[in-house]
Amino acid sequence: MKQNQPHAKAEMHPRNPHNQGYDFTQLAQLHKPLQACLAPNPVGKLTIDFSQPSAVKALNSALLKQYYQVMNWDIPAGFLCPAVPGRADYVHYIADLLELKSGVLAKGLDIGTGANLIYPIVASQSYGWTMIGSDIEQASYKNAALIAQSNSNLNKLIDVRLQTNRNAIFAGIIKAGEIFDFSMCNPPFHASAEDAMSGSRKKNRNLAKHSQKRRGNDSTATHQSSLNFGGQHNELWCDGGELSFVSKMIRESVDFKDQVTWFTSLLSKKDNVSPLTKLAKSVGATDCKTINMAQGAKASRFIAWRF
Repeated sequence: MKQNQPHAKAEMHPRNPHNQGYDFTQLAQLHKPLQACLAPNPVGKLTIDFSQPSAVKALNSALLKQYYQVMNWDIPAGFLCPAVPGRADYVHYIADLLELKSGVLAKGLDIGTGANLIYPIVASQSYGWTMIGSDIEQASYKNAALIAQSNSNLNKLIDVRLQTNRNAIFAGIIKAGEIFDFSMCNPPFHASAEDAMSGSRKKNRNLAKHSQKRRGNDSTATHQSSLNFGGQHNELWCDGGELSFVSKMIRESVDFKDQVTWFTSLLSKKDNVSPLTKLAKSVGATDCKTINMAQGAKASRFIAWRF
């Protein structure tokens, strides 16, 4: 039947298990709350309204159960609920960057892991890597730690640490003598709360528009949902936006160059690649790379540097 066929997603990393799209019927069997979010689009295929936070959260829960054996996952209302497939791509491209020999397991650090803990989950369950997730917000730290502790396949591979110094990124998280193969980060992209709200409204308008095309004019996307974007202050914005945040990260990475092999960070703006690469080289980085990624029509990238 057409409605049971997965929805194809092009251009993801070849090892990304989500590159064939979603089998919503199977996912709803794994996570019952997803069933209430499903509706056929005009051509008869099941889908969800991706502008509805509750629907995206239900989909994430189902994906984490099916692909990562995470049975206990939840996030508080109002916190960032990222799409799992895109997050998985970053992890798989880092695996390519590391060029590890067969059987060698990595140790990674996720800066700003959020309440969702998605990156450490995907990395630990895809590759058996040991992961540290850090966050500056007490509520995010507590929820992420609860997820790790509530799943037996996570609690031995993932540790969550609270960053108590709001002026530091690595300091206070990386312990003396501790060695990491890589660090990763999804930085706060926006420079202000107003920018974050504007960006989220634009994103959700686009999602609602696409949802109406998939589901017809009866889409449940509303103006109210477009205002109800996920994400707290430190998940979405900081003074100076991602350019300022990643610049600080690059400067601080000098102090940990003997403890981390590859430092990496996502960048939402292509124009920030050049100045940040120049900064990394100016502080002594001997190798800088830009890794481009794509999920369908969406292009993304991360930069990587080492000393």
